[in-house]
Amino acid sequence: MRKHITGIDHVVITARDLDAISDTYSRMGFTLTPRGDHTLGSQNHCVMFSHDYFELLTVPQRLPGREYYYDFARIGDGAAAVALKTDNARGAYGELSAAALAPSEPVDFSRPVQLAQGTRNASFRITQLGLEHTPGAQVFVCQHFTRDLVWRPEYQTHANTATGLAALAILSGDVRATAAAYERLFDVKAKAIDEGQLINTGDTPIAVASERALAKRLPGVWISARHEPCIAALFIRVADRNAAENVLRAGGLHPTRMPDGSVAIGAAEAHGVALVFG
Repeated sequence: MRKHITGIDHVVITARDLDAISDTYSRMGFTLTPRGDHTLGSQNHCVMFSHDYFELLTVPQRLPGREYYYDFARIGDGAAAVALKTDNARGAYGELSAAALAPSEPVDFSRPVQLAQGTRNASFRITQLGLEHTPGAQVFVCQHFTRDLVWRPEYQTHANTATGLAALAILSGDVRATAAAYERLFDVKAKAIDEGQLINTGDTPIAVASERALAKRLPGVWISARHEPCIAALFIRVADRNAAENVLRAGGLHPTRMPDGSVAIGAAEAHGVALVFG
């Protein structure tokens, strides 16, 4: 394992229309943070859990440093990126450089957070890996300087009883090659699972699966229209699967029960990535 990479901080779901995707995810029973405006020009809402989160992001123009997300969304909405946890983005940059993973120079940015006592800035430092080393996603390391402004307790309770990220699945036509790229990134050996290969990230694992294997795991669930490799499914931990299903149905969505009892929403409804509540 890498010294300065300790797991998955958040997953980025990119959309052309932030209002549309935020409406969908609100109807799923997620509590969204207020819209944030980044100094880099992007806009977002976040779905916060106790130790991680996912982000709904839009980039309205092809802006410097945000080109990847703009281009990604022109093809269609979907899970575009994975942010890794770090206590030291510059230290992670050094580790990744030594491993020839082509990280970018660390960049600082911020977004305003409205509080009862006034506006403060949530601040971050990121370093991005070369896309050629992370098949299926943009991967970057994210250091938080103002965790108290991001992990606000009022945004961590969700009607669907979601409590955190459980796993994410990358769909690939060459499972072994894709898994090997992530073995190199995390400096670990993948574990064989029924669906393909499982990468230990330090907390939330990454599964690499073939289309056939993932379809068997999620029968009847539309996964993705994107070219492989891609992030095809995001697994969300919930306290109550029945409550999650009821909230999803009440929101006008069409959840499907999986053989293991989890509840899934297809990528067509969830803006390009299947969501599995389990």
